[in-house]
Amino acid sequence: MNLTKLFQAEDLLVDFRPTDKWDAISRLVDHLCESGRIPEAAAAASRDAVLLREQSMSTGMEQGIAIPHGAVDGLDEIAACMGIVGGETGLPFESIDGGMTRLVVVLVIPREQKLLHIRTLADVARALGKVDVRSALNSASSAAEAWDVLARNEAGAKLA
Repeated sequence: MNLTKLFQAEDLLVDFRPTDKWDAISRLVDHLCESGRIPEAAAAASRDAVLLREQSMSTGMEQGIAIPHGAVDGLDEIAACMGIVGGETGLPFESIDGGMTRLVVVLVIPREQKLLHIRTLADVARALGKVDVRSALNSASSAAEAWDVLARNEAGAKLA
């Protein structure tokens, strides 16, 4: 899945400054609910699914990436947003490599679409696994600029 189809520009939260990983997840899910990307009827289940998944095992990956996610009934399509962590140090996320997290992507996926769930996780990890994409996102000063990074990456444009 192209990340420009997954994220709307307003779903890229630049200079995101949560207090901890739990605050990050809650704020990102809240954003999806407030923006209407998650229907009100599925809001509580979405928050619970993502938080329970994170409690079972950290979704902090390597290279400053975390992808908290959950599967929920009552969704017609994937809801996703990204917090681009501001500040000098990043966010502790109990990552595999022990490093700080700079990009937090929350995915809430319809429960019945298991293959889409796996494919979307892989697509996000593949795109954010590129050093130039991460660097450009971390340097973005606005949501529009961050979205443009994703679009240029998909078009095969050089980002550095």
